[in-house]
Amino acid sequence: MHWPAEALWQALEPLLPGFSVEILPEVASTNTELMRRARLGRADPLLLVAERQTAGRGRLGRSWSSHGVGQTQEPHASLTFSLGLPLAPSDWSGLSLAVGLAVAHSLHPEVQLKWPNDLWVAGRKLGGILIETVAVADLRYAVIGIGLNIGLPAEQDLRTPPAALRELLPAMNAAQALERIAPPLVQTVLRFANEGFGPLRNAYLARDLLLGRDVVCTDGTEGVAQGVDSDGALMLQTAQGMKKINSAEVSVRPLAPLS
Repeated sequence: MHWPAEALWQALEPLLPGFSVEILPEVASTNTELMRRARLGRADPLLLVAERQTAGRGRLGRSWSSHGVGQTQEPHASLTFSLGLPLAPSDWSGLSLAVGLAVAHSLHPEVQLKWPNDLWVAGRKLGGILIETVAVADLRYAVIGIGLNIGLPAEQDLRTPPAALRELLPAMNAAQALERIAPPLVQTVLRFANEGFGPLRNAYLARDLLLGRDVVCTDGTEGVAQGVDSDGALMLQTAQGMKKINSAEVSVRPLAPLS
């Protein structure tokens, strides 16, 4: 597969001085690799793409499987990459929502966002986001990992029914998807660093999969999702009143099947 590394470097290096793009045929996890490098003091902006990821990670310690993009597996391809960059927002709240919004906007109007870090299509999961940070000297290095199904996964025992980008864009491959996603992703992350999540809230609500739905949290809290606030916290109308959900250790699922 021909990856658009040069084109992405030309587009993004003016926004991120010192930026580079690296394509690996295989890695355990793009997030883990960038975190490892950052801890060694390598904290330049970098877009790291893996053609195959053998030990991908999702939120709350869940695994995420990536499918190879070689010729024999291309129909079930996925896109796996991480963006690492020094970042210093005044408030980190809502970053995963901002990232999801950038990815959804760059792909298709039918892509929806499931709080706090998933992309969905027609009631099924298209992909997910994992954001981690590490202190490097006097700065904070953010690692933004994204995994998307380009074709439907071969696995049949997934926790959540999968969706594929090719259901919306039949001719799309992983390299083309990366070229569409990366520039608006960087622009949105830089805007978030300067302005926070607040200016993006209305755009997020337009794609909010949970808005108005009965949901339950892993801590047992139930209620009706009322969107998100200007910090990206989920607002939940419960029997005890409105509750703000913002813990990274809480997962939310709808009580009724999504469609």
